[in-house]
This record gives sequence, structure tokens and C-alpha cells, in this order.
Amino acid sequence: PRTKIPLFISPHANPYRPLPSRALLQPNPGCWSLDGLGSRLAIGPARRGGRATLTPRVLGPGLLQCWRECPMGLVGTEFQVVFDLPPGLYQYRFLVDGVWRCDDTKPIVRDEYGLISNEMLVTLVENNTHPAVQLEPSPIRRMNLDEGTILTTMPPEPPSRNPGMQIAVFRHRVSEILLHNTIYDVVPVSSKIAILDARLPVKQAFNIMHDEGLALVPLWDDGQGTVTGMLTASDFVLILRKLQRNIRVLGHEELEMHSVSAWKEAKLQYYGGADVAGMQRRPLVHVKDSDNLRDVALTIIQNEISSVPIFKSSMDISGIPLLNLATLPGILKFLCSKLQEQPEGYPILRNQISSIPIGTWSQHTGRASTRQLRTSGLSAPLITCLDFLLEDRISSIPIVDDNGSLLDVYSLSDIMALAENDVYACIELEQLTVENALELQYQVNGRRQCHTCLSTSTLLEVLDQLSVPGVRRLVVIEPMTRFVQGIISLRDTITFLVG
Repeated sequence: PRTKIPLFISPHANPYRPLPSRALLQPNPGCWSLDGLGSRLAIGPARRGGRATLTPRVLGPGLLQCWRECPMGLVGTEFQVVFDLPPGLYQYRFLVDGVWRCDDTKPIVRDEYGLISNEMLVTLVENNTHPAVQLEPSPIRRMNLDEGTILTTMPPEPPSRNPGMQIAVFRHRVSEILLHNTIYDVVPVSSKIAILDARLPVKQAFNIMHDEGLALVPLWDDGQGTVTGMLTASDFVLILRKLQRNIRVLGHEELEMHSVSAWKEAKLQYYGGADVAGMQRRPLVHVKDSDNLRDVALTIIQNEISSVPIFKSSMDISGIPLLNLATLPGILKFLCSKLQEQPEGYPILRNQISSIPIGTWSQHTGRASTRQLRTSGLSAPLITCLDFLLEDRISSIPIVDDNGSLLDVYSLSDIMALAENDVYACIELEQLTVENALELQYQVNGRRQCHTCLSTSTLLEVLDQLSVPGVRRLVVIEPMTRFVQGIISLRDTITFLVG
């Protein structure tokens, strides 16, 4: 006989204003066949050992601060209860004959005590009426009530009827992970970091970067006794552009004499027109070793940089405040390891990337993107490709044939290949094609693999690929023609994850 099912719900967080919402909560009909006991609904902020506790937890005005119980009544053939809930994120679970259970077709989370619960987001509808949040019916399944294990496999989860809610729940869980971990969770225990003296000649500095395979390096100011800037591949591109366009900033011979700090001053003075894009002298963007990973990720994303120096909170005996560099690859690798501990709790990971707002896509796909998808042909001037990279503030551009099929990817860091044997001083950049530049890159570093994915790839597959060391982007292609449909970078991915 079917009986009343206690449904336990607890507020987990509240990212919204505490406006009242009408919520309808009921167990999924047909979920279990069972011999039941009484029915009750407990609402509260915490659980311990599978039982409700009365420990207060301040969640804001008008929000639940302790557990309370509400009776569930029979309505038709289903037991349910209607009550007011402020918008927010809630957890719930079923107590069936004294055994805790949850619905594995809905979002699942695990708390600090190892207890698994379902998760639900309560929001307001557009017309500002009270929304009905209802647990959708699931296909009938049989469950072993003694062991609490599913005896029959469930069909694949259908597409979410509310993808926005699914994304909001997922982002909240990601933020929870990042907020509760610091930079020490992603920085290697033992590593080395190169620091260049800002008094070094420009030519020598770029040669060191090329020899060490560095796309960026911190700059040490001995006068101030700290790191005051970063020298990047973008600086090398800007120098080449000025030299090749006969805008006097530093002559070829002066590259051997002028210091990096002199170049930085000259860049601020002569970086004119649209190139400057609001560039002003500002303190070095950095984070502290006590910062949580969410703040670190947001610092990198909002400043449109690839990495950020980590300063020590307290000075040690060495007197050098720099601990290391925080990078998006390190943060994503750590986050993926956490998500893989409980992949069943994040159903969005099984969604295809074509259904997720992530990356930059071609207009042919019919998807909207915040920026235009740039591609380049082999015969295009390299200077045009570099202009795209700098103007759009992107790190790479797919190289395609006449049919739009992927051939290679040219990255901003590839420009460092021109530092090999001072090649940049022997060529006319205006005459250099993308094909010539790629050949130089192959001669210096060898051929490399283009990392790709499909529009049907799942979010989990994309995260797995991007968490591999050295993989900074995936080009989305059609499987048969290799036609470029889009590109997903590390920055795109982290931006999506943290919202």
C-alpha cells in the first residue's frame, strides 16, 4: 500500500533577496512501493547524522534559521504540502521506513557529514506571482527497501525544462568549492618561478623568455624591492608592431641597450589610438596567498589576464613577496578533481556544450556570442592576425583552409619563436604570412596537436580535456569536415563556471 513519505528540506544558501515565494513540494508519485509510517515535513538549515537538528543558522531576514516540521496531507493520490519559501537554494531528502533516500534523477549534493540530498532552487516568476516549485514525476522504479539500492536502471535523464535553474544550482555548488579553498590548494608544494630584473635590456629579456619557454614573467624593481609588473608575449608583439611600422619607440640597436622598464615607460607614452583602450598606469594586479580560489579566478577573468602574481600575506626571511603565479589551468584542474568526486551530483555535466552558454561560436551555428569568432587563412598577413589577437584581447585564433576547415591554431605566445636567433630583426613583419610564422614555430618547437571537441561533447568531456596540462583551448569542429564551429578557452570555461 502507498503511504505518506516524509520530505526533508533545508535551506542551503540564499543568493537572492528574501522575497516570499509560494512553493508546492511533493514526493515523486510512483517512486517507491513501501510499507509506510507517519508523514511529516521538516524544514531547517542543518542535518547531522541523518536527523534534523535545531542548530540556528543566520541566513538573512525572513529566512529559515532552524528546523521545523510541517504535516503532509493526502491530495488526490499524492501526499504534499504547500507553504511559503523565500527564493534560495534548498536541500531535501526522503525518509522511507526509517531509511534516508534521495531521487538520483535530480541534482544531488553531499554535505560535510557525507549525507546525500537533493537540491532545489526556488525563484520568482517573471510576472511576480508565486511560483509553484514541484518535484517532477519520475519513471516508476523498484527499490530494495532494506538496502536502499536501486534494482533497475533508470533511463537517461531528459533535457532540463529549466536550464537556467540547472546552471544556477551548478554555479552555486562550484562557488561553494572555490570559496572554501585557498591558493595553497592549487600551488605546487615545490616549484620554481623565473623573475626578471626590470633593468635588463629588452632583447636579453625576450631571449630569456624564449629560451625558458615563458609566455610571461614577473618584473623585479630593485629600487622598490618588489615585483612591479609583468613582461608578456603581448609586449613583444607591440614592440614588433612599432618597429615594423616605423613608429619610433625603440630602434633595433636600442633593444640591446634600453631596459625593460624603459620600454614600459615608452609603451605608456606612445601606445596611441585605439590600441591604448583605456590603458593607464595602475598598480600591479595581484592576489594574496590567503585569498579564496573564487576571488582569484574572478581577478584573472575581470582583468582579462592569463595569470596573476601571488603575494605572501606576511614577509618571510627572503624578503621576496612573490610566492608564485596563479593560473586558470591550475584552478580548473583542482575544480575538476573536486567535481569528479561526486559526478552524479551534477547532472549538467552530462549536457552537451551546444546547450550551454560557453565559448565563442560561429554565426553559422545560430548561437549568440559576446564576441565574434575570428579565423584566419594561411595566406593572411601575420600582422593582421596579431591585430585580431590584441584588439579582441584573445589568446589564439583558428587557422582554416578555404572551406573553413581547421588546419592549426596560432597563439599569441607563438610570437616568441621570432626571438630565435633574432629572426625578428631579419624579416619584414608586413610581408610575413601566417603560414611563414607557423613554419618558424614548427622549426623551433616542432609540430603540435590541435585540441578539438564536438558540439555534441558533454561539459564533463570538455572539462576533462581542458584540465590536461598544456591544453588551453578546444576548437569546436564538425566531425567529418573539421569545419570550425566555435572555440572554448580556459577563460570561457572559468567564466561560465563562476557566472
